[in-house]
Amino acid sequence: MSRKKKIVITSIIIFLVLILVIVPFSVSIYMYNQYFGIRYETYKPLSFKVEDFPGLQRTKYEFTSNNGQKLIGYNYYHSNDNIKGIIIFAHGLGGGGHNSYMDCANYFAKNGYYVFAFDCTGNDESDGKKVNGLPQGVIDLNYAISFVEGKEEFKGLPIMLFGHSWGGYSVTNVLKYHPEVKAVVSLAGFNRSSDLIKSQGEELVGSVINVFMPYINIYEKIKFGKYASNTSMKAFENTNANIMIIHSKDDDTVQKKFGYDIYYEKYNNSPNFIFILFEDKGHNQLMNSDFAIEYKKQFNDKMKEYFNGSEITQEVKEKYINDNLDRTIYANQLNKELFANILEFYNSSI
Repeated sequence: MSRKKKIVITSIIIFLVLILVIVPFSVSIYMYNQYFGIRYETYKPLSFKVEDFPGLQRTKYEFTSNNGQKLIGYNYYHSNDNIKGIIIFAHGLGGGGHNSYMDCANYFAKNGYYVFAFDCTGNDESDGKKVNGLPQGVIDLNYAISFVEGKEEFKGLPIMLFGHSWGGYSVTNVLKYHPEVKAVVSLAGFNRSSDLIKSQGEELVGSVINVFMPYINIYEKIKFGKYASNTSMKAFENTNANIMIIHSKDDDTVQKKFGYDIYYEKYNNSPNFIFILFEDKGHNQLMNSDFAIEYKKQFNDKMKEYFNGSEITQEVKEKYINDNLDRTIYANQLNKELFANILEFYNSSI
């Protein structure tokens, strides 16, 4: 073979490697870090305050996660008497830490439980310039459970888990490391980390996301090792915990085919599983009453009408919210029937 031909063939190979490997891998890393390479903070005007919930108390805790980063958590309670167990919360992604679930924490605290809720890496009060990726939620929850189990004030209490979205994925996956957990409630969760990425990708670019998924999976494996390969289905095989799976058919953030349907196919006849499927609760309003959903819609419509499309500063928007939001209604958004079912589920699992 002539030198010229060798140069041509080498150039073609390099070109193909660039097109088929390096470019899509680089694009995949860029997309991944666009979503997970930032911090998330709770929007202050819509954040809950302990004062929104009469009788609610909390104690602050600090613990470390896998890379020594400090995580902040709180134990919520109404009384220290006759505590049934401790429910550890895992929050969702994109709205900050656990604050937006304080109404849920208050409900269980009023009904005889300690509720330990913390901010994951890169969220609100916890350390971290970024959330890193979905497996980080499982890692942080793993460390949180071990921390709770090591505290004298929680010794002997049955441990339950509660998680929504990212948290719904975390509370089921973490069973691989903590089979001692008595009960798990997963709302709008998913089976594995790549499922959410694919679900969101399909909404944005359709089937093109399938081109990038192998590279995203490789990148995540490099970042998180064994945690990137975890799935809820594998974790279920490692525990006798009671599991409640809750989803809505119209959820377009986490499509039910990536979680609920997978679990239901195998476990719908299992005595350890309970499945609840709503028709039209979407994703972020899955826990809310119809009244609360309508109130938020009316509030947003009135705010939009008030400003009439004009450009406004964050300060002006915040003032409008502070002046007009009915915090009594805002702090009582929960679907009482759903949470009564969850409470009974926890009680029966002790």
